[in-house]
Amino acid sequence: MKPVPRASKALLALLLLLPSLAAAQQPASSRRALEADARAAAQPLPAATSPLSLEEVLAASRYHAPQVLEALARVRGAEGRLLTTEGAFDTLFSANLEARPIGTVDGSEAGVRLYQPLASNGGNVYAGYDVSRGRFSSSQAGNNTARLGRFTVGTLFSLLRDRDIDERRFNRAIASADVVLADNDRLLVAIGVQARTIAAWNSWVIAGQRVAVFKDLLQLALDRQAGFKRQVAEGLRPAILLTENEQNILRRQTLVVQAEQALEQAAITLSLFWRDADGNPIVPGADRLPRTLPAPLPASDDMLTALENRPDLRVVDVRIAQARTRLALDRNNFLPRLDLAAEVNQFVGDVGLGGRDYVGNQAKLGVTLTVPIQQRTARGRLSQTQAEIEAFQQRRRFIEDQIRAEIGGLSVASRQARRLLGIAIDEQDRALTMASAERRRFQEGASDFFLVNLREEAAADAQVRRLDAAFRQIVAQADLAAATADVKALGLVGN
Repeated sequence: MKPVPRASKALLALLLLLPSLAAAQQPASSRRALEADARAAAQPLPAATSPLSLEEVLAASRYHAPQVLEALARVRGAEGRLLTTEGAFDTLFSANLEARPIGTVDGSEAGVRLYQPLASNGGNVYAGYDVSRGRFSSSQAGNNTARLGRFTVGTLFSLLRDRDIDERRFNRAIASADVVLADNDRLLVAIGVQARTIAAWNSWVIAGQRVAVFKDLLQLALDRQAGFKRQVAEGLRPAILLTENEQNILRRQTLVVQAEQALEQAAITLSLFWRDADGNPIVPGADRLPRTLPAPLPASDDMLTALENRPDLRVVDVRIAQARTRLALDRNNFLPRLDLAAEVNQFVGDVGLGGRDYVGNQAKLGVTLTVPIQQRTARGRLSQTQAEIEAFQQRRRFIEDQIRAEIGGLSVASRQARRLLGIAIDEQDRALTMASAERRRFQEGASDFFLVNLREEAAADAQVRRLDAAFRQIVAQADLAAATADVKALGLVGN
């Protein structure tokens, strides 16, 4: 192979330098515009006159998040259904008036009654007043009263079937349990909302921290550009160095723009949880950003407390209680009906047309027995309910195991996130020290421009990794607080 002539080598070197020389000779106005845009991008975030605290956002999401309001509406609906079942025990008033103006039997009567169903028994008590005039047929002789009428007090007691439970009390018990179910569902929703609120707020704060990191990185390049201009003007450095640093400025400006975009997106996400009194989303501005990283929630991994506090486990317990109430009703249907009736009548005034049988006081007692011969319906319902209880018990067992596994995994994630954050902090400190030392060496002429940029960008990457590690620890702690249903840590005290 023939050696390349010396003249050809010089020509090749000149061709390689032409693009750099052309870039170094770009118009001054273009460079000024570049630096103006970069300096605008490097402006620090506005000072937070009133930082948006996590407590403020948690309070807003607790009371105004649509998911929470929806769950509250379901609680009110369950309370309304409970009130409906209470209507079965309402006092009833009735009145009657009957006259026979034509015919051989001309008796007429009028009366009022008050009925009060018993909440502790399947029977009821009643009281009333009747007055009648004229003659009645033998089948209606009970309508006769004294001249001034008749007062009646009576009761009906269930001695076997419907004594301990009946359809009315069953419906009330189920509706009451439905209120508890709806309230636990509301708490479960609120816990999930608060955990997501914590993640959204911390994501917004850390996004602001990332913007600050990249703005500082850009500012270093801008400050260095001013020094390079003086040195190039004095002939101490080549003009191509300005173009190389401008390339760094553009790259770092891109990082700032991307970080600002992420900050705006985080603010929009946060507005889903930070709302005004009317429930309208509020997008926080950069002037509300806290300047320090928040501390993780003080969450506990106490398993026993978690099993007591978890709303989803309470829901299964309530479902089991409802099924046992239904089982009691099914067993009630096997019993014969034995009802005891008692009534006392007091006739008022002189003897009426009915005769002397209808004066003074009268009392009567009665017993009614009804025995079902076949119990196929009751047996089928009993078997169905027993199977339902067994299914709920197995579901509870699985949920309990799932909670143990979830808390165990989150405890590991929290501990490891804490360790990784410590490593990230150490890495950041060393990277910043290396970058500072490299800048001093460069100023003293003992380093080169490429190595300084490498150290500065490595320090910025280490700062971002530290922020990411801090976010992972915060989210792990928030998830652990949600898994243990720590309402105090989640800002739900009083729920």
